[in-house]
Amino acid sequence: MITASVPTTLGATTQQTLGGTARWSGVGLHSGQWVEVTLQPAPVNTGRQFVRLDLEGQPVIPARIEVVKSTQLATELVANGAGVRTVEHLLAALAIAGIDNVMIEITAAEVPVLDGSAQPWLEGIQTVGVVPQEAPRPAVILREPVTVYEGEAFVSAIPAPELRLSYGIEFPYAAIGRQWCSFTFSELAAAVAPARTFGFAEQVESLRRQGLIQGGSLENALVCSAGGWVNPPLRFADEPVRHKLLDLWGDLALLGTPPIAHYVAYRASHHLHTQLARAIARPMV
Repeated sequence: MITASVPTTLGATTQQTLGGTARWSGVGLHSGQWVEVTLQPAPVNTGRQFVRLDLEGQPVIPARIEVVKSTQLATELVANGAGVRTVEHLLAALAIAGIDNVMIEITAAEVPVLDGSAQPWLEGIQTVGVVPQEAPRPAVILREPVTVYEGEAFVSAIPAPELRLSYGIEFPYAAIGRQWCSFTFSELAAAVAPARTFGFAEQVESLRRQGLIQGGSLENALVCSAGGWVNPPLRFADEPVRHKLLDLWGDLALLGTPPIAHYVAYRASHHLHTQLARAIARPMV
């Protein structure tokens, strides 16, 4: 398990990048394709950018809310004629570690799922370290509450003196039921980053027929059935809701520097997460 010694530097006043090059490889959750990812330090004001090494001209895709294309079971970015999917776990890890500027070199159209959490990404970042840069980090201020709804589901951002994320889920499976969790930014590395993605045994075949979860397995996702968890043990008793909170933070990272606020979500999705990010970004343009 990852520990709180992983850098958590939301409060830094200057921009930051990696202290060196870090590499990972693995399978894409939905594509099933093997992919390699290399994180490289980047100059100030670069932001977080994906580079498709496998395509002619190596097009760049900025990790920005403006280029979100799809949110079906993952967040997909498209820019400059290229796309990259399932970016949320990696972006969450970069945001937890306080990495503002980084080039994310990738050899396919989907970020590898690794173990289904953000923990392996944070461990690699911890290995190379975080370096301060000589440029101020933008300070984003949320002046009034922002909420987006979809039926009973919602996501809100509420002005607050410190960053906090709270999330609630409810599923008709006894092993999950209704769960709530709430954490400050400094708690995310230890309490949220290790939480793995999850799915439902009854939906596996249907999703695969749709071309989804081609790389999903019991090694990179928790699977729940009417009878309970197929592949225990869980890392936390409420691991599913913690993972949803991780997804929210990864989607909010598309703002670059999310404003200090209390983010509250209930039965939300990547679609609602990114809608909230768009609503927050609108006054910032």
